[in-house]
Amino acid sequence: MRDAATGEMIWQQHWPPHWRDEEVVACIPKRVMKCKAVSRELNFSSKQAIQDLWMVQQVFVGDVCIEEWVFQFGFVIPDSTNSWQSTIEAADETEMLDPDQISGLVRIKTSFKDGETVINSSEVRVYYD
Repeated sequence: MRDAATGEMIWQQHWPPHWRDEEVVACIPKRVMKCKAVSRELNFSSKQAIQDLWMVQQVFVGDVCIEEWVFQFGFVIPDSTNSWQSTIEAADETEMLDPDQISGLVRIKTSFKDGETVINSSEVRVYYD
């Protein structure tokens, strides 16, 4: 995750391939909440062709979904490694949540799909430090 304005790396994590069925923890610097926009990059490999890859991410605070993002990737070549970059703009400063108050309460549920078929689903609990 980078500050989109400066390109400065704020946080990076390499996830193991087997983490799909368990919640994992991410400790992200709280200064990410001060960025006007963040860019992020996902790297993934696929042994098989994927016709219509897309991702949906839901951000929960407690049990309430506060944001949902849908990203389209499209066709994935078999036996390929790919990068997926996206930029997310922050809400107005007056609408931003205090990282000290929401640390540990934020969960990000991510589902990768080929058309309507779920390929992988995972969940990350976010702590701000």
